Amino acid sequence: MKLFFIKKFIKAKRLLTRNQFVRGFGGMWPFVKPYLPRVILGLLLTIPIGMLDALIALFLKPYMDNVMVAKESSAFIYVPFVIVGFAIVQGIFNFLAVYVNGWTANKITNRIKQTLFNKLLTFSPSFFDKISSGSVLFRFSRDAETASNGLINNVKTIVSRVFSIIALIGVLLFNSVHLTVISVFVLGCAFLPLYFVRKRMKMVFEKSVSVESDLVTAYNEAFAGNKTITSYNLQKHKSDSFDALLGKSINLKMTLLKNTAWLSPVMHIISSLGVAGVVFFGTYLVLNGTITSGNFVSFIAALLMLYTPVKSIGQQFVGIQASLMAMERLLNMLKVKPAVRDVETETPAELNGFNKDIIFEKVSFSYDNFKTVIDDINFTVKKGETVAFVGNSGGGKTTLVNLLLRFYNVKNGFVKIDGIKLWKISLKSLRDQIAVVFQDNFLFSGTIKDNIMLGKPDANEEELRRAVSMACLDEVIAGFEHGIDTVIGERGIILSGGQKQRVAVARAILKDAPIVILDEATSSLDNKSEKELQKAFDNLMKDKTIFVIAHRLSTVQHADKILVLDNGKIVEQGTHEELLKIEKGVYRHLYQIQFKTVNS
Repeated sequence: MKLFFIKKFIKAKRLLTRNQFVRGFGGMWPFVKPYLPRVILGLLLTIPIGMLDALIALFLKPYMDNVMVAKESSAFIYVPFVIVGFAIVQGIFNFLAVYVNGWTANKITNRIKQTLFNKLLTFSPSFFDKISSGSVLFRFSRDAETASNGLINNVKTIVSRVFSIIALIGVLLFNSVHLTVISVFVLGCAFLPLYFVRKRMKMVFEKSVSVESDLVTAYNEAFAGNKTITSYNLQKHKSDSFDALLGKSINLKMTLLKNTAWLSPVMHIISSLGVAGVVFFGTYLVLNGTITSGNFVSFIAALLMLYTPVKSIGQQFVGIQASLMAMERLLNMLKVKPAVRDVETETPAELNGFNKDIIFEKVSFSYDNFKTVIDDINFTVKKGETVAFVGNSGGGKTTLVNLLLRFYNVKNGFVKIDGIKLWKISLKSLRDQIAVVFQDNFLFSGTIKDNIMLGKPDANEEELRRAVSMACLDEVIAGFEHGIDTVIGERGIILSGGQKQRVAVARAILKDAPIVILDEATSSLDNKSEKELQKAFDNLMKDKTIFVIAHRLSTVQHADKILVLDNGKIVEQGTHEELLKIEKGVYRHLYQIQFKTVNS
C-alpha cells in the first residue's frame, strides 16, 4: 500500500513524461556535481521537516486517549511544551534547509549562466542573424534561474513530501488499516486530473516563451533605438506594438489559468470525499470499539496533513512544468554546435604569423542557401599588399572579409592562408593574425584604456603609449579630466564618431596583427574627420597586408589592387590608373559620379 501511494505521487510529479523528467535532471548533473555535498545536506535537512508532521499527528493519539478521554491531568502539563518543542525543531530544520538549498540553487544558477554565456561566445554571426536579443536574454538568463531554482526546490519538495508521506502513511496504518485503504485510494484518484492538462500546458508555455522574448526585445529596442523613436515620433507606434504584445501575453496567461485553475478545486473536492468517507467509517469504528478516539483523531490529523499538499498540487504542477521546460530548453541550447568551429576530425593547424599569401579560389557563398551573395570569386593577395573592394551596396564586399575572418563558412571553393585551407586552421590562431576596424566599432563599458587594451591584454605601458600616439589619440585623451582612464559609458556614448574610430585604431595597432581589415572605417565620418584620421590609418597599415572596403574611392587610389564587385562577382580588377582606362567601366563610372559630386 505504501509503495502504491508513493508511485502515484512521484508519477504525478514527473509532469510531461517520465523520459523528460529523467533527461532534465540527468542533464543538470554536471552543474549539480560540484555542489553535491551541499545538495545532499539540503535534502537531508528536509527529511525531518516532513517526518515531524507525522510525529505531531501521532502525538495526538495519547493526548486524546489520556487527557481528553481518561482525564489524566498530569499529562496535560507537558502538552504545551511538546507542541512548542515540535514547532521549534521543525522551524530550525526549515530555516537550515531554506538557507542551504538557497545557497546551492544560486551557485548552480551562476554555474549554468557562466556555461551558457561561454556557449554564447562560441556562436558565429549566423546564430545572431536568426535570433532576437530578447530570445538571448530569456534563454540564457531567465531559463537558468527557472531551471536551477526549480530543480533544487522541486527535489527538496519531492524528498520532503515522500518522507512525509511515508511517515504519515505509517501513522495511518498504525491507527487503522481499513481507513488507510479508503484514504490512499481517494488520494490516488486526486492525481488523475493532472494528466488531462499537461499537453495543453506545454503548448501554452512554448507560446509564452516566444511572447516574453518579444517583450524583452521591445525593451532593448526602446533603449538602443531611442533617438530614432524620438526623431520620427514613433512613441505611439511603439506603444501600440508593445500593448499588442502585452495583450498576447495576458491571453496566454489566462489560457494557462483557465486550464489549471480548476485543478486545485477538483482535487479539493476529491480530497473532501476522502475525508468525508473516513469520518463516516471512522465514527462507526469508534462506536463499535474497533479503534479508540485517540486513533481516530490522530488518523484525521495525519490524513489532513497528507491531503493538504494535494489540494494545492495544481499550482505546484504549473511551476514544476515551467522548470522542466526551462531545463529542456537550456540543455538543448548547450547541445547546439556552433556553425563555425574548429575542425573535429583532425588537430587544427596553428598560424604563427603570416608569411606568403591569401588565396580565394572559386569561392561561393549564400546566407540562406537560396540567394547567392558571392559567386565564383578568385583572387590572390600577397604579403604586404593592399587590396581594396569597391562597388555598389549589396555587392558582397563585406561578405568577403567575413569569410576571411570565418564569421561564416564558404559554401563552395576555399580560402587559403599560406597554403592552408581556412577551415583547417584553429579559429583562435586565425583571428590572432587579423585586426579589424569596422564602420561602427563597438566600444565596451569601461575606460578608454580598457577598450584599447582589448587588442593586447598583456601589453605594457610603453606599447600602450605607442598605440595611443600612432592612433593620434593624444589630443582626445588630453581633453578629458581623467585622461585615458576616463569612463566612456555604454557603447562609448560620451565619444564622438571620430574619437571612437581612433580608439578602435589604437586597439588594432596594439594588437599588431600582420593582416588588417578596414571595413568602411571612414564612411561614417565627414571629410575633415577622415583627413584627421588618415595619419592614424597610415600608421596602422604600415608593413601590413591590408583589406580595405570603401565607398569613397579617394581612400583606395593607392591600393596595389582594386577589386570591383557587382552582384557577388568580380567584374573588374587592377590599379586605380588601370581601372580608369576601361571605357564604360564600372569603376570609372563610380569615380566620375563621386568626382562630380565632390566638385559640384
